[in-house]
Amino acid sequence: MPDKPSIAIEYCTQCRFVLRAGWLAQELLFTFADDLAEVALRPSSGGRFRVLLDEAPLFDRADHGRFPDAKELKQRIRDVIAPGRDLGHSDRKTEA
Repeated sequence: MPDKPSIAIEYCTQCRFVLRAGWLAQELLFTFADDLAEVALRPSSGGRFRVLLDEAPLFDRADHGRFPDAKELKQRIRDVIAPGRDLGHSDRKTEA
């Protein structure tokens, strides 16, 4: 059986992004508890907020000009580690 993937959330300590990073880590652990080896928080600087899946960029605040939402991250992770898995309400479309 292959090793389970790891998630790393790099966050700027100067910008106080730690609460957002911690909240996203919690959301990912609730959803993928049995599918991930770890969800690590990595202090950084310079306004950084990146999410990495096995060290490959999954989301970078600098590229998107915004923070990721939990639904978006869960879907991106699912698409890589468990394609076809139902995420329940995170997969349902919201009505405008």
